[in-house]
Amino acid sequence: MLLFCPTCGNLLLVEENTDCLRFSCNTCPYICNINRKITTRTYPKLKEVDHVMGGAAAWENVDSTDAECPACSHKRAYFMQMQTRSADEPMTTFYKCCNQLCGHNWRD
Repeated sequence: MLLFCPTCGNLLLVEENTDCLRFSCNTCPYICNINRKITTRTYPKLKEVDHVMGGAAAWENVDSTDAECPACSHKRAYFMQMQTRSADEPMTTFYKCCNQLCGHNWRD
């Protein structure tokens, strides 16, 4: 927790006095003794994160091909290709099993 000087607006420092702790300002003569424990807890609001691959909508209009699913051995899979590395590298092919009960995802 940061406290600021009410006189000049600079950041207050915590210093140890002979009998207690106190806030003091380096710029002006402001001093405030600390009489009680001062704590605050602030939780940041997290932003909504978009799915990198486009989520479920990315698989709506894709083609299927002959590819064996490593999970259920189904012989057909949906596929899409994306450039995940630099332009001189080949595209990455992502597969999704056509079996509705499986739906396993993998890449090649």
